[in-house]
Amino acid sequence: MTHWPKYAIISHNRNVKKVQKSMQKADRMMEVRSDIRGPLFKEALRMQREGVPVMKLNTGNPAAFGFEMPASIQEALRARLTDATAYCDLRGMPEARAALEAAYHADSVTHAKMDSIYLGNGVSELVNMSLSVILNPGDELLMPAPCYTLWSNCARLAEAKPVLYRCDESARWQPDLDDLRAKITARTRGIVVINPNNPTGVVYPRETLEAIVEIARENKLILFADEIYSRLVMDGKPFTYLASLADDVPILSYGGLSKSHVICGMRCGWLLVTGPETLTHDIETGLTQLASMRLCGNTMAQLAVPAALADREYTLSMIQPGGRLYEQREATMRALDKIEGLSCVRNDAAFYVFPRIDLNRIPIDDDRDFLLDLLHETHVLMVPGSGFEWDAPDHFRIVMLPRPEEITAAFARIGEFFHARSAR
Repeated sequence: MTHWPKYAIISHNRNVKKVQKSMQKADRMMEVRSDIRGPLFKEALRMQREGVPVMKLNTGNPAAFGFEMPASIQEALRARLTDATAYCDLRGMPEARAALEAAYHADSVTHAKMDSIYLGNGVSELVNMSLSVILNPGDELLMPAPCYTLWSNCARLAEAKPVLYRCDESARWQPDLDDLRAKITARTRGIVVINPNNPTGVVYPRETLEAIVEIARENKLILFADEIYSRLVMDGKPFTYLASLADDVPILSYGGLSKSHVICGMRCGWLLVTGPETLTHDIETGLTQLASMRLCGNTMAQLAVPAALADREYTLSMIQPGGRLYEQREATMRALDKIEGLSCVRNDAAFYVFPRIDLNRIPIDDDRDFLLDLLHETHVLMVPGSGFEWDAPDHFRIVMLPRPEEITAAFARIGEFFHARSAR
């Protein structure tokens, strides 16, 4: 008889049903979680099924709020749709990788090579692949707090340990470099830099990035640059690609079209590997192994890459004054300014801000419970700070994608909720 110790085994005797042991998920899954689509999200779905309208500000999903795919991508897909029906190069279509190489060169990453670019089913897949290649059980990976939990979850899936370095809200959420240095140990393999940051929406200055590169160089660490929002920087603020600052340090740079060109569902992401070949050869060999296992990334999304990279006007139209994303940011900041007990660092990019709640004015023990109450009373869904590896119940993330008038109305209700809580 074959033994399945983790499965439920039921006797064939009609009169006797004995369950010896229920199936269990792997231990590595115990610490994996996503509050973005976690219990609060499930409660919002339940409310919607019962006819309650809910404004879901949990995900940066522009198309769900009426943003439209640019005409340039629609035309590219119509013209070459049949080219997407076959498997392509495991790294990605050569035309797409060549366009990305040229784009990186134009952004001062002059040592980018198309043969070191991997296209995948969103940045999420590529982060999981690369951490699986690089991390061993027990390794440590430095990442910012607050942090987009894709990174911490993928580290845990690799049975490694995410180690959080502090970002300083009083310094506009810039990384605390002293804290980062202090947390490097013999087990540290690399440093994650999320720039523009999610959930804070801030952009890091060149000087900060240069300091992080030097820390990596001194300690022989790999740098992981999550730059998915690099094309959504507002106010004319300069943006520096991390890989443009060094060719002697191994750097894995991640980007994509999901946000800048409103095609989240097409899952179009890429990974660029740069650095000395002696240090990156094994990484690329491992990435090639995993890429070959899944045969190729979504080819339809890859058809969009050259057209999207050539169409800078579409993205610029959203982030300039008068553009929809810019005006939604302005409406969000005006609405937050009217809520007593909240303070917020103005974002530079992306769809997000990360406000702080004054716990002296509004006592909170559990931020998930607090936002559950807010969901029930205001019908607005947001993600608590604890869902971004933040260790105090005093923050939450706002997705600024509804139209300005919808933001204003929703945050008027939220303001009433906060006022009622502070008056208790």
